[in-house]
Amino acid sequence: MQNGMHTDRDRCVRAVRSKDARFDGWFFTAVLTTGIYCRPSCPAVPPKPENMVFHPSAAACQQAGFRACKRCRPDTSPGSPEWNHRADLVARAMRLIADGVVDRDGVPGLAARLGYSTRQIERQLLAELGAGPLALARAQRAQTARLLIETTALPMAEIAFAAGFSSIRSFNDTVREVFALSPSALRTRAPRPAAADLPSRPAAADLPRRPAAGPPRAAVPGTLSLRLPFRAPLNPDNLFGHLAATAVPGVEEWRDGAYRRTLRLPHGPGIAALTPRPDHVACRLTLADLRDLPVAISRCRRLLDLDADPVAVDDQLRTDPVLAPLVDKAPGRRVPRTVDEAEFAVRAVLGQQVSTAAARTHAARLVTAHGEPVDDPEGGLTHLFPAPEALAALDPESLAMPRTRRATFTTLVRELAGGGIRLGVESDWQETRARLLALPGFGPWTVDVIAMRALGDPDAFLPTDLGIRRAAAELGLPATPAALTARAAAWQPWRAYAVQYLWATDSHPINFLPV
Repeated sequence: MQNGMHTDRDRCVRAVRSKDARFDGWFFTAVLTTGIYCRPSCPAVPPKPENMVFHPSAAACQQAGFRACKRCRPDTSPGSPEWNHRADLVARAMRLIADGVVDRDGVPGLAARLGYSTRQIERQLLAELGAGPLALARAQRAQTARLLIETTALPMAEIAFAAGFSSIRSFNDTVREVFALSPSALRTRAPRPAAADLPSRPAAADLPRRPAAGPPRAAVPGTLSLRLPFRAPLNPDNLFGHLAATAVPGVEEWRDGAYRRTLRLPHGPGIAALTPRPDHVACRLTLADLRDLPVAISRCRRLLDLDADPVAVDDQLRTDPVLAPLVDKAPGRRVPRTVDEAEFAVRAVLGQQVSTAAARTHAARLVTAHGEPVDDPEGGLTHLFPAPEALAALDPESLAMPRTRRATFTTLVRELAGGGIRLGVESDWQETRARLLALPGFGPWTVDVIAMRALGDPDAFLPTDLGIRRAAAELGLPATPAALTARAAAWQPWRAYAVQYLWATDSHPINFLPV
């Protein structure tokens, strides 16, 4: 699969005729005769090829005047895998837009995070995606609005505010333009959610008073249940097994078949409960402010690597006769990532040269002493993981770890708190690697595990990792890190996924879905 697939007309036509769901999110089909746009797997009878126009994004379809198909709901398709395995300007911009930066800080804020001018960003996004940052953010707001309309009983004014619209008029106009239905018609057509799935809301007497006109200005809390789609196949064993086995008490837990954790979001705390299902991941979000819904969804998808293209990954790894049996046995492994890049970097340092249990113990002490309390009526979560600013203020002598690792820890949190190192979806992978390697106590393993799980680099590799070395010895792969790295060149650009298959040869709890 290559960038710019929408320009390969013959390939797109074949994908539409085959109704292959693997291509959902890679491109969108606009139908000239009906004025609608669809995902490639739309169940409707495919239009004639001469009536098809292909676009790289839903926003580009909307810019061209097409409405979303009511049958295949292209606005809910998985995201393009391009933004997962690329680190160029467009990919970094798309990750930031998904994280809500344009809605919070505008296009100038997006440009500032990326270090480019607004003109440069708009030009590159238009060239590749057919839409600028405002149009892309608008498409995301429309998707969020539809989700809230169809799955909650919130008043439309509160939905408009929670979805990020500046006025009720723009909310109404956008919904009608994108979905060819009014907000109330969308709600009428939607299946009614079960009572347990309706958002919890304050009593009417507790709601803040607001002007009769315009969107509400108070935070709107709520609990929502939704489905997170993915490209099949997906093997949940190592994905949820890793998250559960390394869970920090108070911040994460495995409960009733779901991985649950607290979220630090722009407008307040949240809690996510994620449950693997055969054709989706069930997601239950409890948010202090519903304006954080798109950000929470984006971070949960990133945590579970749900926008990956497993067929492309597995096809590449199968070319190695040693990896092929591992892939065939359990295809679709994902890379367990994170919802908070700074948190993961801190935890990577805590985990240097100690067992999984010891790393959890160290992290739990920090959470109890410096984390922000949260309420969790549905489980046992108690805190947000401490922010770098809180950790930078602690007394180093209170850390129960060797002096050298204590120095590594305190240096890292000072750099994170002061902005000397920025870890986020916009990070330049190679530049961040170089900055981390310059810190005392940061070797290749620590840097590459942060690159793999926090930055999202799909080609990060861990040749010195004990689990990888054991797997290499068992499979007859080269024993030394240098020789193993040379052999792994054939696995590029998916070496982080090869790590998951190699780890899976061990009996460590990270490789098994909890019971």
